[in-house]
Amino acid sequence: MEEKLLIFVQGKRVAVKYYSDDWPTNNAKLAFEKFVFTKTVKTNARTEAEVTLLENNIIIYKFVQDLHFFVTGGEDENELILASVLQGFFDAVTLLLRSNVDKREALENLDLILLCLDEIVDGGMILETNGPLIAEKVTSHSLDADAPLSEQVMQLCFDLVCVWEAIEPNATYFMKATA
Repeated sequence: MEEKLLIFVQGKRVAVKYYSDDWPTNNAKLAFEKFVFTKTVKTNARTEAEVTLLENNIIIYKFVQDLHFFVTGGEDENELILASVLQGFFDAVTLLLRSNVDKREALENLDLILLCLDEIVDGGMILETNGPLIAEKVTSHSLDADAPLSEQVMQLCFDLVCVWEAIEPNATYFMKATA
């Protein structure tokens, strides 16, 4: 399989995984992503996933609020399998984000989204397409059950600050503890 799993916000990459060397350089990958985004942005893939063929690539995509989800594969790939990968990914993300699938939640939980990508496809091999099962695997990996609760909370806070630092490098962060 040579799928690519992509998520965009307003034409900018949020998360992406490539499983083939069709685009060997970062510039080639960015050009492909821009091409896919510009060709699909004006469509209405809000309720159901859409399928299109662009430059010998099957593109399965779905838009939710300000996020655009894509799964792509070669023209010889099975569209139904690619669609099940997209649906499983979308279902898992929806569960992990507690049905609040938007830009802010996606960026705050980027680590969980990247873990979803890893649970779905590994080295081009589809491992799982069941959204609830993917979400369950991700949540079991996201926290160290043996760590004290205080360490788990601090790790989550640190992860959140790291994500926001990537978005807004000059922001000021503070935490307030309440009794």
